[in-house]
Amino acid sequence: MSASNITLTHPTAFLLVGIPGLEHLHIWISIPFCLAYTLALLGNCTLLLIIQADAALHEPMYLFLAMLAAIDLVLSSSALPKMLAIFWFRDQEINFFACLAQMFFLHSFSIMESAVLLAMAFDRYVAICKPLHYTKVLTGSLITKIGMAAVARAVTLMTPLPFLLRCFHYCRGPVIAHCYCEHMAVVRLACGDTSFNNIYGIAVAMFIVVLDLLFVILSYVFILQAVLLLASQEARYKAFGTCISHIGAILAFYTPVVISSVMHRVARHAAPHVHILLANFYLLFPPMVNPIIYGVKTKQIRESILGVFLRKDM
Repeated sequence: MSASNITLTHPTAFLLVGIPGLEHLHIWISIPFCLAYTLALLGNCTLLLIIQADAALHEPMYLFLAMLAAIDLVLSSSALPKMLAIFWFRDQEINFFACLAQMFFLHSFSIMESAVLLAMAFDRYVAICKPLHYTKVLTGSLITKIGMAAVARAVTLMTPLPFLLRCFHYCRGPVIAHCYCEHMAVVRLACGDTSFNNIYGIAVAMFIVVLDLLFVILSYVFILQAVLLLASQEARYKAFGTCISHIGAILAFYTPVVISSVMHRVARHAAPHVHILLANFYLLFPPMVNPIIYGVKTKQIRESILGVFLRKDM
């Protein structure tokens, strides 16, 4: 086959607009974005270092928290550096395959985060409802298997998307009206029948959010029943107090998802930058607040962090 007959079905690169309609404010918008990313890096790295250094924190709850911190680091670092490059230097170009890789990492690590939050709900369920069996149930082997299952599920569900997107011919131009390579934003540029991508994307999102959230809620129904059966009010507060950080992390992760989903349906004709700002909020908020939630509310982590600073002062 001659070289003249070989044509690329995809562009060599895409152009990321940033936040459509607010391009003139990119420099100012970059300030809270940069601050949020800095807090996410510092907070999650601190959590990982504290958990790794303190043998007392090598327990199931904190190992799951370490997984969450690692996922948040990858999730925020997959998008924020390129976003800041767009805002600061107008570096809008992203290689086609780099775009697919970014999309894969963003979506797959979001699925992993949902799985780890579910695992943490299971941890709280066993700790409160079956305390005598806690160490027998949540062994190191089981925690490793849960972590591997979370990765395997995410990779299995997201692997088809880059291959499907490679097959399309992109006749609607290379400009993506977004800050990062989000699946549906890329699909909108493709020609031909994209109905499978549309259905698959919605099905995966619904499957993950509905199934994981359903099991999280079910875990807390059993936890609440067990807590209410405790004899003293002090014991109830103490038992439920161990769940506060996890509930905060769940709200931080799922609330932006629900708000964004509702806005897409209720305010379908809202300005594009409204939806994109919500999408960015979903990407930035959990990695930024999770270390704060666990650092403030979890006594052992708080004491470990204070211990590090006290040793430095001595």
